[in-house]
Amino acid sequence: MATPLEQKTNQKPVQFIVQRQDGPDGKAYDEAFEVPYRPNMNVISALMEIRRNPVNAAGEKTTPINWDMGCLEEVCGACSMVINGTPRQSCTALVDKLEQPIRLQPMQTFPIVRDLQVDRQRMFDALKKVKAWVPIDGTYDLGPGPRMPENKRQWAYELSKCMTCGVCLEACPNVNDRSNFIGPASISQVRLFNSHPTGAYHKEERLEALMEDGGIMQCGNAQNCVEVCPKGIPLTTSIAAMNRQTTLHSFKKFFGSDEGRTGEAVSQ
Repeated sequence: MATPLEQKTNQKPVQFIVQRQDGPDGKAYDEAFEVPYRPNMNVISALMEIRRNPVNAAGEKTTPINWDMGCLEEVCGACSMVINGTPRQSCTALVDKLEQPIRLQPMQTFPIVRDLQVDRQRMFDALKKVKAWVPIDGTYDLGPGPRMPENKRQWAYELSKCMTCGVCLEACPNVNDRSNFIGPASISQVRLFNSHPTGAYHKEERLEALMEDGGIMQCGNAQNCVEVCPKGIPLTTSIAAMNRQTTLHSFKKFFGSDEGRTGEAVSQ
């Protein structure tokens, strides 16, 4: 009698249907593949096998499939794609837990480069818009910086797990080719860097960026983003917090601050 391991290794080939596109202006088409089963195989392993031997399910020689990958341990965010209708990381998508045939598609939120490879520049441009970094004066040693309270550091660390994979943008119905919405990831990064003692010096600039066209007002609160985030980042909590901060900032701009009015009184 065969052992459980022998039974698994004797399983039928894993079936894939891959949406392919030869270039940015090419026409999308489906191509089926069969990959020999191996225990603990993930989608990346299957794609590597197809690349090693690019023959489709009909036995025809074809071109290798294009996709992005980096760390292979859900840190870099490069291998995002739509797997069986759900945007996720392909390095952590185990074949044993997926219904077959496994359908692989590129994320539609971003321009397609080729096959499953997309250009996530839109996401990086949004991070530039909101200044998602802590500016420092030079590259020399500045000495120890200001310390964050431990309770703030703990939730800020959760926000810092973002790997710009783009999955939250793919799931968001407000991010599409008819919208310039910056998306939930950039909004959450504003919360992260505004909470930093040094980053807070540029807090108002980031809030102003969120209040511009394509900013937080275009969020429809669908909450899809928090459902698909592979790092479990509380994106909707960040969006709510930034809604409050931008509202307070707009009131402050409209009515002015107590400090400004005091200064005027003294000068008179």
